Amino acid sequence: MWNVFRAELTKLKRPSLSLSTIAAVTFVTGLTTSLLFLLVDSPEGNGERGVRIGRDVLALPSGVTLSFSNAAGLLGIVALCIFAAQTAQEYTYGTLRNLLVRQPSRMKILIGKLGSMKLFAIAMVALSALLAVTLSYVFAGVMDISTKAWSTQDAQIAVIQTFVNVLLATIGFGIFGMILGLLFRSPISAISIGVIWNLIIEGLLSVFINNIDRYFPGQLLSIVASGGNDRISYQYALFTSYAFLLAGLAIVAFLFKKRDVSN
Repeated sequence: MWNVFRAELTKLKRPSLSLSTIAAVTFVTGLTTSLLFLLVDSPEGNGERGVRIGRDVLALPSGVTLSFSNAAGLLGIVALCIFAAQTAQEYTYGTLRNLLVRQPSRMKILIGKLGSMKLFAIAMVALSALLAVTLSYVFAGVMDISTKAWSTQDAQIAVIQTFVNVLLATIGFGIFGMILGLLFRSPISAISIGVIWNLIIEGLLSVFINNIDRYFPGQLLSIVASGGNDRISYQYALFTSYAFLLAGLAIVAFLFKKRDVSN
């Protein structure tokens, strides 16, 4: 399993993937941070779904983490795409058969791949956190927003809590992508279905059907990233979303063990 972990990590460190991931994380984090601060006085809002986050809120100890938390949904989509592609392409390129020659245990291959992609997700989230905090200070200076509370112990605790929440959400989205990759065995199908489901279908159904977002993993993971809300608690969102994901992972792990290695 350790050899599978190292082999998968080597693939993830390829410049074509690592540099494009850095670019995507930088763009997503920079976009959400700039919109949050530069539109602080806009009547149309500067948060998700038109929510207005005022100067007084940004000046709180938790204000330094708001842009990072807002970027969690898009970071999750990036993780979903990477996990899905790295899983499904083993079938597309026929490399799974070669892996099984060196490591006959399919479960060890699956666990090793998941472990290395989790480490990759940690690096993604750490980069986003660093960029978000740095850019928050820059834009706060531009928009004349007080950062005095950002250097307090409460702010440090908020940064740590937000980092853990965003990491849990990002890994959750990644596992969702891995499930789709194992299920459809095609990178294009897995990524397109995952993105459409999370960005369009869940959002639309949540608007028209009351409380249905309590049963959507994507919506629940977004709530985990934000630390919970008035309707759905953090604990419910965390345990319910991961219960869905672990059940799905168990199903596709069984299929992965029984199905043919080629697509």
